[in-house]
Amino acid sequence: FISYAKIVFAQNKVWSNVSAGIESWSWSSRQLSLQSGGTVTIPCHYNMKYIQHKKYWCYDAKAAFNYCKILAYGNTTKGRVTVTDYPAQSLFTVTMRDLRSGDTGMYWCAVEIEGLWPDVKEDIYITVKSVPDMSVEESSVSGQEGGSVSVQCLYSAGHQNELKQWCRSKDQRCYTVGRTDTSQNSAVQINDDGRRSFSVEMSGLQKSDAGWYWCKTGDLQVPVHLSVSDAPPGTIANTDI
Repeated sequence: FISYAKIVFAQNKVWSNVSAGIESWSWSSRQLSLQSGGTVTIPCHYNMKYIQHKKYWCYDAKAAFNYCKILAYGNTTKGRVTVTDYPAQSLFTVTMRDLRSGDTGMYWCAVEIEGLWPDVKEDIYITVKSVPDMSVEESSVSGQEGGSVSVQCLYSAGHQNELKQWCRSKDQRCYTVGRTDTSQNSAVQINDDGRRSFSVEMSGLQKSDAGWYWCKTGDLQVPVHLSVSDAPPGTIANTDI
């Protein structure tokens, strides 16, 4: 499903009256519940054909003012926002620091398309509060090839009966609580303790498992980055034969 919205182009930080469409690459908006005073890094994926295009992060205020305010472009820091492009991975990350309740609202991960074509974007709705409805104990985890990692995802009482999932960001593949799934010899098991947390165990790690994932309950999601290093000397990693 492709959705379109209208914004006003930003040119040298001055809003012109040239109207352009925005093409969404996401089938639904991501929703994040974040803690005030904290920091979050959000992955934004894009098609390889856009590697040379400008990337940006903007605040969607169209409901009130009919424009999207660009907060930072790729590989720049502006105020509390840093946008970093990783062309080799076809993604850029957005880091927001010192989160405040006033940061609550809709944002866009976006790729600038010149000419008459619409920019490409993904909607992300952020809510900032003192006690978030979903969080993780560690937003960045690391393991060794052939080894395992564990992630603890926390959620509020209001989400206790919702579906719990662990989703790989780059291809949207999701693993569901109560099941053990395998992918390229890596096993993923999710267990919900029913006490406002669920655990994700990834074993038989491979280098291809590295990247961004999302803890998910209902519509809420929290990003987690996984790094996978070489297996220790003298060990044999679990690889395809």
